Amino acid sequence: MIEEVYRRPPIRVALMGLGRAMFNDHFPVFVKHPALFEVVAACDTLKERRDLVKQHFPKCKMFRQFSDMLDERDIDLVDIATPTSSHLKDATRALATGRWVLLESPMVTTPDDTQILRGAAIKAKNRLIIMERGMFAPDYLLAKQAMKDSRLGTIHSIRIRNSDYIRRDDWQCIKRLGGGACYYAMISPVMQALELLPVPPFQIWCDLKRVASLGDSEDCVRLCIKTRDEISADVEYSGGVLPGDEEPSFKIIGDRGSFTVWQGAKEGKARFIDPGHEFPRRRSSVRTPPLKDRHERFEIAEETVALPKGTLSGPSAFWRHVYDSVRSGSPFPVSLDASIEAVRFAYLMKKTSPYWSGN
Repeated sequence: MIEEVYRRPPIRVALMGLGRAMFNDHFPVFVKHPALFEVVAACDTLKERRDLVKQHFPKCKMFRQFSDMLDERDIDLVDIATPTSSHLKDATRALATGRWVLLESPMVTTPDDTQILRGAAIKAKNRLIIMERGMFAPDYLLAKQAMKDSRLGTIHSIRIRNSDYIRRDDWQCIKRLGGGACYYAMISPVMQALELLPVPPFQIWCDLKRVASLGDSEDCVRLCIKTRDEISADVEYSGGVLPGDEEPSFKIIGDRGSFTVWQGAKEGKARFIDPGHEFPRRRSSVRTPPLKDRHERFEIAEETVALPKGTLSGPSAFWRHVYDSVRSGSPFPVSLDASIEAVRFAYLMKKTSPYWSGN
């Protein structure tokens, strides 16, 4: 995954919260790259979860209490993957020790809490990294590249789609525990949309539904964003889309063509009017139009588009930047402010929706 070989010592990692996110997205990287990451401590109330860590890192110290683990000296990075409702408390405690902190997304669930966390991060010399996977995804990087493709003409629409079919029954689908797709599924797509748009939005519309989830919170969210220069972004996550009915993850549409890419793909397709084609000059008329078809003939070109050779994307890119930030102090490419803005949008979607408020 991370191909570069570093001569610097591995990052000593302490794990807080041994759930699905940790074992699916974090732990496999630590196991696969011991030269870069060394798990030295782990904390969870469930012994069987701690035992899973012990199988791979026999020298790792185990803890039931987070405060006891933070008392350890030989820790460089505290990796927090606890439930979202505990993020603020856990992250601020870890930052207070002066260590680097990696925090699962969403960072928190309210704008007020983002400002508290921002303050704690500043006091800790900006040693807070939010795990925003989508900002390193190859399909997103391709969409970002397509926004600059002059062959598409003037870009006017961005469509972002993510979907699944899952009858979710965990805390992530329960309102009072901070659950709902606005937080667990829409943070990255919203960040992607805001980054792709050339200017900040001034108008939004959203719709929340519960389709397949077994809880009381939304599992389908659609957000429409409009900017003053008439570029719009249509962003949707649905947890009720059957396999085979998925849509492309990104579609960038201009007045001369479009770019399409599927989720996780490293190549996309651009379709555009032949750049050498020039439409004949004419004007609109108020006179009665002739009976003939008004469509003009032109050639459409198609091209497979890939990222430049050597571009690092996906988990490899994310963990490479984590390592460089902790070991050499390199600025992390995704700003804390970007994560904060995405939380603000998620909060607005929740609080302005009749579904959320129960009205």
